[in-house]
Amino acid sequence: MPGRQGGGGVSVDELPIGRRVAQWRIRRRMTQQMLADRLGKSKSWVDKIERGVRTLDRLSVLRELAEALRVDPVVLLGSSTPSATGGGDGVDAVRAALARYDFAPGERVRQPAPPVAALGQRVGHAWLTYQHAHYPQLLRMLPGLLGDAQRAHVAQSEQSAAQPEQTAAQPEQTAALLVQVYRVTSSVLVKLGEADCAWLAADRAVAVAAADPLRAAVAAIPLGQALRALDRGRLAMAATIAAAHRIAPPVPQEGPPGQLSVLGTLLLQAALAAATCGDARSVGELLDQAGEIAEQVGDGHDHHWTSFGPTTVELARVAAAVDLGDAGEAVTRHEQAVRREQWRRLPAGHRAAHLVDAARAYLLAGDLAAAGRTLVDADRTAPAETRSRPAARTTITAVVRGGPAAAGVARLATTLGLT
Repeated sequence: MPGRQGGGGVSVDELPIGRRVAQWRIRRRMTQQMLADRLGKSKSWVDKIERGVRTLDRLSVLRELAEALRVDPVVLLGSSTPSATGGGDGVDAVRAALARYDFAPGERVRQPAPPVAALGQRVGHAWLTYQHAHYPQLLRMLPGLLGDAQRAHVAQSEQSAAQPEQTAAQPEQTAALLVQVYRVTSSVLVKLGEADCAWLAADRAVAVAAADPLRAAVAAIPLGQALRALDRGRLAMAATIAAAHRIAPPVPQEGPPGQLSVLGTLLLQAALAAATCGDARSVGELLDQAGEIAEQVGDGHDHHWTSFGPTTVELARVAAAVDLGDAGEAVTRHEQAVRREQWRRLPAGHRAAHLVDAARAYLLAGDLAAAGRTLVDADRTAPAETRSRPAARTTITAVVRGGPAAAGVARLATTLGLT
């Protein structure tokens, strides 16, 4: 097939995916701006893809690129095609659960609603499962949890409407639980590269949150994540910043820790969204604001399942620096962050996700050996982060194809079917 050899006789299959995109763009006699216009993206976005600053971790974007370049998507991926999500039937079951619309108020609920206390325990278990990156297990839990949370909320809403004088029915409580169920659903779908479905779950969370500012702020967290995953960085910034303004106390020092944790998390999401847009100034301002709030909250807490604190702000600085293409800044901050006492106390999934970001930073800096070691550490910390997430698999593929890989990296790549 034409174009199977790169410069210096190197097979195109052995090149990083960004280099393959660049080669086919040049072969089609297109500038970066021309390709960007066809995709509805910016020239900067194309440049970052070609330089490996941004990873191609969603098949939908890969297909759009392939169509614009008039090649088969497999040609861009090379000889080894990473799994799209690793979620398989689990994602399909979650999608089917989200597609159900038989819990509208006024309709007869076919199954009895679960007790609110028991439902709360299950929601907490789902979050712990997510935080420890047990994604296949979480996917199995979510369809039933979504249905039960919907039923509980409908039942309490109807009871409250029928008996307004009684205080036993508390639809606000079930609304908060349902928001959290949609939120954890959206979060894991983002992890697995199912951004469209994640946006649907996040949108449901926003709808349930209604007029309660704090609940709406919690719902805006997954909304920002989903929009960012869809390359809608400006929309993600707008949504998260607006939600943050609604709950920001006049004097930050006087805000309750839970509210401040949600506020800080929203600012982190806004900063990461700004980084995908190349807006370094906004990134710095938003991270600095989040840092000030984090000092008020302190490390070691998990208010509203955010794990927000000074250490998580530092990890966000690393991720933002990678997206901005500042490898030196990202590597330096990573090596400082993992020496923090709180680092080892973060949930395993959070640590592994950060290590994947750090591997991307080393890759960007040209240190393939360090990138490989960091990926192996991530796999030891939480295997699902490297074995299920498209972003991690793309990074591993780039490391392996960049040159001779260490034994641990080669074993990991073989386990994932990437070699």
